[in-house]
Formats: sequence, C-alpha cells, structure tokens
Amino acid sequence: MSNVKNIAVTALDGSALSLADFAGPLLVVNVASKCGLTPQYTALEQLAKTYGDRGLTVVGVPCNQFMGQEPGTAEEIATFCSTTYGVTFPLLEKVDVNGEGRHPLYAELTEAADADGEAGDIQWNFEKFLVDASGTVVNRFRPRTEPDAPEVISAIEAVLD
Repeated sequence: MSNVKNIAVTALDGSALSLADFAGPLLVVNVASKCGLTPQYTALEQLAKTYGDRGLTVVGVPCNQFMGQEPGTAEEIATFCSTTYGVTFPLLEKVDVNGEGRHPLYAELTEAADADGEAGDIQWNFEKFLVDASGTVVNRFRPRTEPDAPEVISAIEAVLD
C-alpha cells in the first residue's frame, strides 16, 4: 500500500490540496448531506476540535453514489455543513468512491481491510479510514460505527504523538 498523503486531491472550493500538508494523522470519511447517518457530522466535528491540537485532521469527502444522498453543488454542500453542523474541517470535492470512476484516493483506501478483514468497495456514506502521520491506512471503520465509538477513539489516540 502506498502513501495516501501523496495522492492529489481537490478541495470543495476547487483549489488544489495536498493531504501531505497535514502533518499528523487523518480521518478520511465519505460524507453526504441527506443520509440517515448525516448526524455523524456532529461527532466528526467534535473529533476535529478535540484532537486537532494534537495533529488529527478530519477530512470529509462528499459522494453522491449512495441513493443520491449528496446531490448538492459544492457551494450547497459547504453551506449545509457549516450552518447545520458547524463543520470546520476540510471538505474535498465531490467524488466517486466506488466503480470505474473511483477517485485515486479511494482506489488506495479501499485496499485497507476493516476489523473483520474485509477490504473492497465502500458500503455506504460515512465509512471512515484512519491514516497515520506517514500516510499509511491503519484502520477502517464501517459506516454505522459512530465517529466517537470507543474503538475509533482508541485508534485515533494510538496514532497521535
């Protein structure tokens, strides 16, 4: 598996962004505004606030591949996230996480296995990948695992300085 921090990404506002600019670990999450799991934004923002000063960056990646639950434009997504959930962590451009048009970031992330040893396609919105400071995927949490679940917290704390 290669260093995911070396993969080119684009911020939600269309500007080029390098994940390598974030020195510490990353929690990369495919997000959607109209999903039953959308309230996870609250816990994701709390993680960003709680662990940001210790180097963690939460990175949201909007995706519309699951029942069209992220139909908005970049501006609509940004407004929804900031006004509804107070999101301050970086959001990337809307991408495909599965299939032929899968973004290179997700081509790499989906090679990582979850706790049951299963790799492969993203199951649904809000699948979480913990990437250590060197750019290696160290944990994969499926969508229904809450961002503040004990196993996520302990994994984050294990990769922080």
